[in-house]
Amino acid sequence: MLRFINKTSRKVGMAPGTLVHIGEKKVEKTLLRLIDYDLENLEEKELQSVEEMGRLKESPTVSWINVDGLHDINIIEKIGKIFSIHPLILEDIVHTGQRPKLEDVEELLFIVIKMLKYSSGKEIIAEQFSLILGPNFVISFQEIKGDVFEGVRERIRKGKGRLRKLGSDYLCYALLDAIVDNYFVVLEDMGEKIEEYEEELLADPTPETLHKIHKLRGDIIYLRRSIWPLREVINEILRGDISQISEATEMFYRDVYDHTIQVMDTIETFRDVISGMLDMYLSSISNKMNEVMKVLTMIATIFIPITFVAGIYGMNFEIMPELKWPWAYPAVWGVIILITAVMAIYFKKKRWW
Repeated sequence: MLRFINKTSRKVGMAPGTLVHIGEKKVEKTLLRLIDYDLENLEEKELQSVEEMGRLKESPTVSWINVDGLHDINIIEKIGKIFSIHPLILEDIVHTGQRPKLEDVEELLFIVIKMLKYSSGKEIIAEQFSLILGPNFVISFQEIKGDVFEGVRERIRKGKGRLRKLGSDYLCYALLDAIVDNYFVVLEDMGEKIEEYEEELLADPTPETLHKIHKLRGDIIYLRRSIWPLREVINEILRGDISQISEATEMFYRDVYDHTIQVMDTIETFRDVISGMLDMYLSSISNKMNEVMKVLTMIATIFIPITFVAGIYGMNFEIMPELKWPWAYPAVWGVIILITAVMAIYFKKKRWW
C-alpha cells in the first residue's frame, strides 16, 4: 500500500512555489540531453550546463531537452528562469506524486503523465513524466535514465515520418503516444499472468495462488489510478482552445485519446476477471472443504450402527446368551461387515460416494 501514499510532509508550512523534491533520489547526477532538429539538420548531444539551453528558446529549429533526475533543485530553477516557467509548475515537476494533469500557462503547456514499465523483479513502476511544450521546444523531465522513447529518437535521426517536418506540438504528441502504446505492453504481460493464474485456479489452488491474485489486483488498482486521469488530459487538449496545438496535429491527439480509452477498457475488464478469480478461489476452497466434510460424514454414518453393536456387546451383564455361544465373535464381525457393505452400496447407489 505504500506506493499509493505520497510523502508530502516536508512541504507543510512552506510558501507556494517552493521547490522541494518529493520522491526518491534515483540517479546520482542530473543528465541533460538535447536533440535539436529541422527538416535538413540534426544535432544530438549531452549538455554540460543549463546555460547552453539559452540559445534554444529563440531558435527556429525544434528542440527536445530531456532532463533525467529531479533531485537537483538548482538545475530545475535555472531551467525555469531560462524558459520563464511558473514556479508552481516547477513545484509540480519536482513533486513526483502528481496525478496526470494539464495546465495551459501563457505560452507554455504543462503536462504530467505516468510512464509505466516493469522492473527486473517484474514489479510495475510508475514514473512521473513531466512535459513542457513551448512554441519551438519540448522539455521533458524524468526521474531516472531510461524510457520508452527510443523509437521516437530513431525516427528523428532517420528523418522518417512527420517528426522532422512538423513542429514541437507533433513531438509532444509522439512522446505521449509512445507512453500510451507502452501501456499495452504492460497490459499484455498482465493478461498472460491472468491466464496463468486462471489455469492454476482450475488445477490446484493454494494459498500462494490467492497471494498472487491479490498482488495482481493491487497492480490493476495502481494502473487504474495512474492512467484514469489521462483521459481528462487528452480530452482537454481536444476540446480546449490551446494555442500550442495546431489544427493539423489535433487529429493525432484524438488517436492518443482512442488508445487511452482502449487501455481503460482493458483495465476494467481485467478488474472484473480478477474479481471473478477471487470468487472462483473461494468457491474452490469451499468445494474442497465440502468434499472433505462429505467423506468424514459418510465414514461417521457407517460407524454409528457399528458402534451401536459394539456398545451392546460391550455391556457387562451376566445374562447375555450370545456371549457363551462359540460362534458369537465371528457372528458379530459378520454383522458389522454386512452393515458396512449395505451402507456403502446404498451410498454408491445414491451417488453420495
